[in-house]
Amino acid sequence: MKARTIPIQPVAATAGDSAELVSLYAKQPKIYPRAVSGVFARWRWTMVWLTQLVFYGTPWLRWDDRQAVLFDLVDRRFHLFGLVLQPQELIFLALLLVLSALALFFFTAVAGRLWCGYACPQTVYTEIFLWIERRVEGDRLARMQLDAAPWGAAKLARKAAKHAAWLAVALFTGFTFVGYFTPIHQLAGGLLAASLSPWESFWVLFYGFATYGNAGFLREQICKYMCPYARFQSTLIDGDSLVVAYDQVRGDPRGSRSRKADPRSLGLGDCIDCTMCVQVCPTGIDIRNGLQNECIGCAACIDVCDDVMGKMGYAPGLIRYATDRGVRQGLSREQMLARVWRPRVWIYGALLLVLSVAFVAALAMRAGHTVDVQRDRGALARIVDAGWIENTYRVQIGNRGGTSHRYRIEATGLPVLNVQGDAVIEVPPYATLPVVRHLRLAPDEAERLGSGAHALHWRVLRLRADGSPAETVQAASTFYVPR
Repeated sequence: MKARTIPIQPVAATAGDSAELVSLYAKQPKIYPRAVSGVFARWRWTMVWLTQLVFYGTPWLRWDDRQAVLFDLVDRRFHLFGLVLQPQELIFLALLLVLSALALFFFTAVAGRLWCGYACPQTVYTEIFLWIERRVEGDRLARMQLDAAPWGAAKLARKAAKHAAWLAVALFTGFTFVGYFTPIHQLAGGLLAASLSPWESFWVLFYGFATYGNAGFLREQICKYMCPYARFQSTLIDGDSLVVAYDQVRGDPRGSRSRKADPRSLGLGDCIDCTMCVQVCPTGIDIRNGLQNECIGCAACIDVCDDVMGKMGYAPGLIRYATDRGVRQGLSREQMLARVWRPRVWIYGALLLVLSVAFVAALAMRAGHTVDVQRDRGALARIVDAGWIENTYRVQIGNRGGTSHRYRIEATGLPVLNVQGDAVIEVPPYATLPVVRHLRLAPDEAERLGSGAHALHWRVLRLRADGSPAETVQAASTFYVPR
């Protein structure tokens, strides 16, 4: 059967027709957030100070004549105060990532994007860079006028001062970041002597310029377009999650009025349509249109709206932390809080608690040394003098401590075992020492056991100064008796 086709007929051009290039990319208008003060603004700045004191201060802390927190990639050791982790212990990093994910799920289900609004590095550094910008260029209106003004000496001086301050903060941030991987005292000495290695220089500049670009220029675009959290947060919250909400029943219809006017007689709600909530929003959204992906939960709109309501003589809370169900159904604060603790939150909380206890317990019970035993695969067994059966093993002892330790090696589980080699060895700090040990079994015992593999255990005991055992680690293995 012949396929049917739809013929395409050319259309003759008419006078006045012309080709036009249409760009599908619309340039994002710059957002000029207005400064705001209030309860939540103070909480944000508390978190800024707290997170930055931890970030900038931690590398300078000392612990047992070394840096307290150091991720030493060269020697493959991760120092966390008194704890020293090695690459083979990445299970703890995996557990920490799982705990972080569960904490994110838990807090998002309870109160939305608390992480984004108060502790996310993007939010924190944007706050710092905006503070510098306001000190140099002024608040919202002054910055808008400065950007619209033609270039001159005054504008150039202000812009140069702002960017110089931004670069100083960004480069110091990059320097501190690298200080977690290279001892920061050594890094500072190399910087003063202009002798940083190429990789250290690269990462200081890379992380510094990333901070400069993200906090100084991209800002809200990171939160709106690049951060995946904004996309999947809708699966973590529901109608009983506390979020930044506008009370539409109370606020609408919106409209301006004098302070002395009665809004009810004018047929108006409490919202005076001042748009201050939009002007203070760091992502430029209008919260009165409902919760949006771009809202980072910083609550700046709550602070400014409460201030406006106070000046108008109205009750605060037109914009407030509330649940979607609570706003629609007019629930009281107590009723909303009671519904926050729902099965989803209890499940997240229980998992978070159990894994946190398991994580702490695993760290607390972590042995001070490791033992790994491998039997010689080239020769499973051989018969030596007087018919004794000999198996060869490679025993690796890892010392996790910061000082040298002596260890005694024993084998148990089979009768009349004879360990050939020094029973006590010394392992340097943070080192793994492989030793070869030959294990022999008497011929009569070998005949009684029969041929094949038989279970045994190697025991490695860490010794105190007086020779008594302080800690024991066991490793399972087998002894092979030939036919």
